[in-house]
Amino acid sequence: MMMRRALALFALLIATLGVTAQAREVSTRTWTDAAGAVWTETSTVETENDGADRLVGSAAPAMPGIARFGPFVVLDRSHAALVDATDGASPARFAAMLRAYPGIQVLEMVDCPGTLDDNANLRLGRMIRARAIATEVPPGGSVRSGAVELFLAGADRHAAPDADFGVHAWEDDAGRGPGDYPANAPVNRAYVDYYRAMGMSEAQAAAFYALTNSVPNARVRWLHTADIARFVAID
Repeated sequence: MMMRRALALFALLIATLGVTAQAREVSTRTWTDAAGAVWTETSTVETENDGADRLVGSAAPAMPGIARFGPFVVLDRSHAALVDATDGASPARFAAMLRAYPGIQVLEMVDCPGTLDDNANLRLGRMIRARAIATEVPPGGSVRSGAVELFLAGADRHAAPDADFGVHAWEDDAGRGPGDYPANAPVNRAYVDYYRAMGMSEAQAAAFYALTNSVPNARVRWLHTADIARFVAID
C-alpha cells in the first residue's frame, strides 16, 4: 500500500514566497495502520522574517456546521466542507454523510492538508464524482497534496484565482517514490487512471502526474488556479 504522507512531510518553499526563514520547528508522530505498517508524520513550522509562522500541514480552524463526519462538516442541507486530512475511514464517513444528508451538492475546500491514505483518498474522489458533487475553493483557499485529487473529482469545479494548490510526490514507508517504479507499474498507473476518470486526456493525465512528482515528498510545489486549469475545466 502506498500512502502520501501529506499532512506531513511538507517543507515550505521559501524561494517561492520570497522570504528567508529564521527558524524551523519540527514535530513528529508515529502510528500503525490496519495492515501493520508503521508511518511517521512530520510537521514543519517555518518562522519568517516578518515574524509570522506558517504551519503548512495544518488543517482549518473548527468550522461551524450541523453535523460532523470525520474530516467532513455538514454546513447545510446542500453544502459540506472538507476541514481535515482524509484517512482510511474517510470513504465510509463520506458515505454515511450522504445517507444522512442526501441533498449535498457542493464540497467546500477552505484549508485542506491532504491525506494519510492515498488508496482510500482515490476511492473517495471517485465517490465524489459518482455523486456529481461540485468542489469549490474560496478566495484564499489552500488545497494540498492528496486533497488536490479530491478537488479534481468535482463534477463542476470552482476556485478563486488566488487559491493555492500544493503538490508533491508520494513516498512509502520504505522511502520509495514514483521514480522507483516503472512508469506503467500499477502504483503509478493508479494515479494516471484516476486523472483520466476525472476528465483528463491520457496526455494531460500523464503530464499532471509528472507535475505532482516534480518535487520530492519532503517539499511542496505551489500552483494557482490558472495552473490547474491547464488540465481540467474550472469555473
